[in-house]
Amino acid sequence: MAMDLVAALSGLGFGLSLIVAIGAQNAFVLRQGIRGEHIAVVVAICAVSDAVLITLGVAGAGAVIEGMPELADGVRIAGAAFLFGYAALAARRVWRPSALHASGEDAAGVRAVALAALALTWLNPHVYLDTVVLLGSTSATFGERRWEFAAGAGVASLLWFAGLGYGARLLRPVFARPTAWRVLDGLIAVVMVGLGVSLVVRGFTG
Repeated sequence: MAMDLVAALSGLGFGLSLIVAIGAQNAFVLRQGIRGEHIAVVVAICAVSDAVLITLGVAGAGAVIEGMPELADGVRIAGAAFLFGYAALAARRVWRPSALHASGEDAAGVRAVALAALALTWLNPHVYLDTVVLLGSTSATFGERRWEFAAGAGVASLLWFAGLGYGARLLRPVFARPTAWRVLDGLIAVVMVGLGVSLVVRGFTG
């Protein structure tokens, strides 16, 4: 039992160390949390997706992906294209700021939000690197306890996304002003461009 707990807590800590960073997923969850729109859907998609990817990594999919460079290149190109596109949308919002509940801002609806969350997860090679490759390979060091390690990492993902999504409401008074949205969307655009560039550069240097 003690070893099970150690493995689970190790997975929890390792999972948090990977996920608590500025990235495409976190920026999107933060924005939806501040807006208070479809938070449960976004959190569920991100957490469940991570759980699936963690399971694949622990099951050995990381080694398979590393042995298929063509697949990795395809995912990298698609991910970079999506990130650049999302950055363009965020940059566009910088020039057309809106308050927290401005009319027309929620026209996209839950379907569009869900699709964006799925794309930001499954078209992002960084997610595969963190969950499938890094976490999967680390879990192997726990032998028979690797699934407890995976469970801890899955809990870390759920706790983080839920905390980020629902905790963002504390920032709503600040984002009642259009200027604050300009700053946030500007930062999101920069993050997305940076991630996209890193994927392109990695394709040439990797």
